Amino acid sequence: MLFNSYSFIFLYLPVVLLVFFWLARISHAFGAGWLALASLFFYGYWNSAYIGLLLGSIVCNYSFGMWIAKAGVKHEGRRKRQLLVAAVAANLLLLGYYKYTNFFIDSANSVAGTQWSLGEIILPLGISFFTFTQIAFLVDTWQGKVKEYNFVHYLLFVTYFPHLIAGPILHHKEMMPQFAHASTYRINWDHVATGLLLFTLGLCKKVLWADSLAPFATAIFDGAQHGMTTGILPTVYEAWSGALAYTLQIYFDFSGYTDMALGIALMFNIRLPANFNSPYKATSIIEFWRRWHMTLSRFLRDYLYIPLGGNRKGKPRRYLNLMATMLLGGLWHGASWTFVVWGGLHGVYLAINHLWREVAAEKFLYWVPKWVGLLAGGMLTFIAVVAAWVVFRANDMPHALVILKAMFGIAARPIAFDAVMHGNLLLLTELSGRDLLRLLVPGLLWVWLLPNSARIRFVSGSTLLTLLQAAAVLSMLYFAIDQFGSYSPFLYFQF
Repeated sequence: MLFNSYSFIFLYLPVVLLVFFWLARISHAFGAGWLALASLFFYGYWNSAYIGLLLGSIVCNYSFGMWIAKAGVKHEGRRKRQLLVAAVAANLLLLGYYKYTNFFIDSANSVAGTQWSLGEIILPLGISFFTFTQIAFLVDTWQGKVKEYNFVHYLLFVTYFPHLIAGPILHHKEMMPQFAHASTYRINWDHVATGLLLFTLGLCKKVLWADSLAPFATAIFDGAQHGMTTGILPTVYEAWSGALAYTLQIYFDFSGYTDMALGIALMFNIRLPANFNSPYKATSIIEFWRRWHMTLSRFLRDYLYIPLGGNRKGKPRRYLNLMATMLLGGLWHGASWTFVVWGGLHGVYLAINHLWREVAAEKFLYWVPKWVGLLAGGMLTFIAVVAAWVVFRANDMPHALVILKAMFGIAARPIAFDAVMHGNLLLLTELSGRDLLRLLVPGLLWVWLLPNSARIRFVSGSTLLTLLQAAAVLSMLYFAIDQFGSYSPFLYFQF
């Protein structure tokens, strides 16, 4: 079930919300149980066969968590660590089987010239997210940070439908206290209003922006792929148009999903952690990763980079840890070498960024006006991010290199000025280049100049302001629903 479907907006969400607060008046346990069952239904709506997998993962991880907690009381040290290692290994093996088995087999086949096969393995939706969420719970339990072990609350913590499919990645300590708090089970109209505003803004990002940009990005990337066999190279203009279209598509798609998830959760009085903070406004790659997919960045830092040693074992080890973390972060996104290379690119970016700050910026460029450094850093960061998105989007590395070479004029088909002016893009077939510009320019202005959704606050106490906000929500909802057409899945569903 998709957030941007009629069945979710007009049936599932209202029913779940109303029944939750009705049952919560009788018993908080009934309300929590209903929300957990509704979340399982939401997940099973895609493929009921994988509900058993999800529940099995939850029961096993909860049991391991209990064993680790008890071992911490009775057997300090080795026993506790052994249970943690076994539990994390079981999670990674499950994730590895469904997500990476065919990837490694295909890679081995291409090297050895063999034709091994295990048949088609269907990737369960959200497996990366609910696996990482539970690994964090296990590590927090091992560190003694977990204080509550109510199974219904744990079930709800993992399955809570706003975040289950595509995040944010949650920490146990962020969610369990909220499920135990009495105020969660009383309707709060300010939260409902703010949640509806966030949900509608996210819906507009998805339907009006991401889905409008998708055909252009697909046309140019597919055209470049076709051109590899026909010898027709993309122009510089076409390559940059496709790269920018995808850069904005993935931003509005994932940011839109996150806004919708945060808005839905807030209607139930649950606050999910922020996942975006205007990442394309970043003036360095270091800052970019503090703004983009913030919960994944936090997970990689806390559960991979720091355990590897972080920056505590010298500079060479620090850069090695950065590369290892980003390579694995890239692989987390999908079973393809393009994701690995994308992660490696960002690892190199981060290493260069840290070296630049230590070797040049702080010692020799302190006299440069701050605004000049921020402007130059912002432009360079954005170009680097766009180039990396090309690798992320491409089907393989030769495909990515065709577009990257065209972007930077290394190998591109020449284009006349009047062709640019009239939008006669060869690779866009029937799509208008002028229509693409009408999306790219305001889209870039949106992500660079407008405040992000994290700054939205519901203003109460004024009937006029309340009515104006309600009118704004209804207007955005009308235009978004009017553009539905087909219910396209969110990009991060595949990760």
